[in-house]
Amino acid sequence: MKKGYVHVYTGNGKGKTTAALGLALRAVCAGKKVFFGQFVKGMDYSELACTAFVPNLDIRQFGRDCFINHAPTDEDIQCARDGLEAFKNILSRDDYDLVVMDELNIALYYKLFSVQEAIDTIKNAKEHIEVIITGRYAPQEIIELADLVTDMKEIKHYYTSGVQARKGIEF
Repeated sequence: MKKGYVHVYTGNGKGKTTAALGLALRAVCAGKKVFFGQFVKGMDYSELACTAFVPNLDIRQFGRDCFINHAPTDEDIQCARDGLEAFKNILSRDDYDLVVMDELNIALYYKLFSVQEAIDTIKNAKEHIEVIITGRYAPQEIIELADLVTDMKEIKHYYTSGVQARKGIEF
């Protein structure tokens, strides 16, 4: 690819990370190298195991646990800031063809770092790198920066009837 584009998967519907994982798998199967970084997440999500099966895919988490039900701690903020620094480094090199910034929008929503810091990081990416951004609450500035935006809208979800998250499906 001579030019990489910026994709955003946002909205309150299920499937943002899953869509990014699908695109990552497609890219790897086409001979591309992928970095998949997860802001906010620190739990043992099933996708972490895929690096044992899928070559040219690196996954790293920049979070501790799910703080969505309480305010982020200083440690949560530091994990996110460490992640942003890692992305700055990764996007400035030629090591990867596709880079996923999973839950970047959530990190921005909780003000773990500024929208401008995120935009500067993305704008300084090597021209050939495809950048995928996921997470609810995409700020308008990120939407404007993007070349492709998908809003995943929840129509119906079984969690409203009490179904808990299931391994291999939701995590």
